[in-house]
Amino acid sequence: MQRTDLAIEMLPLPGSPPVRWRISDGLVAYEDAIAEMERQVAAIADGTADELVWLLEHPPLYTAGTSADAADLIEPERFPVFATGRGGEYTYHGPGQRVAYVMLDLKRRRQDVRAYVAALEDVVIRTLEKMNVKGERREDRVGVWVRRPEKPALADGSMAEDKIAALGIRLRRWVSFHGLSINVDPDLSHFSGIVPCGISAYGVTSLVDLGQLVMMADVDIRLREAFEEVFGPTVRAD
Repeated sequence: MQRTDLAIEMLPLPGSPPVRWRISDGLVAYEDAIAEMERQVAAIADGTADELVWLLEHPPLYTAGTSADAADLIEPERFPVFATGRGGEYTYHGPGQRVAYVMLDLKRRRQDVRAYVAALEDVVIRTLEKMNVKGERREDRVGVWVRRPEKPALADGSMAEDKIAALGIRLRRWVSFHGLSINVDPDLSHFSGIVPCGISAYGVTSLVDLGQLVMMADVDIRLREAFEEVFGPTVRAD
């Protein structure tokens, strides 16, 4: 599926209101974020609220998706661990990481889970592109990856790659929640308490680790531009 196809197929039906775009300052407790997402998703599904993208940061924590393997939680006492209904395995969230909770009504767009995940990956790739970082998707690994030719090659001789963005979604009544996270400048050592997404052969990186000295506000601007290219117009709702 080409990027242009994703951008066309994920646009809302004509006449749909713009997606609300909310940015929270400070660190948002994970329990509070889940409760708010539940409330918003129910309202969107009932037709009493417009779609929403919510940008925030969490305090340091680990989340376990529906496919998480307990053996991948290496340091269970390091940070709080939350079981969550999203797909995927263990993920870290913390300061310096931009989390985007994406609550869209796919009945107004395209009722295709794989296409939706690919579109979210496309949003991240476009965001990184605007900051001169080449992100790539992999057919066998969800998320967005960057090649690291300066690092030692993998055991099979292939080029080293690091993950820069994670995705995990859930749908209820065709309304999405959870979403994506982009590593802007988190403490990368915090990822060592888990096997991120159950994949041990690859590392984790961030924009700052790659030499892009950007602020969170800069990333937010590029992320919004990329989201609108794929999913349509937004309106600030803070």
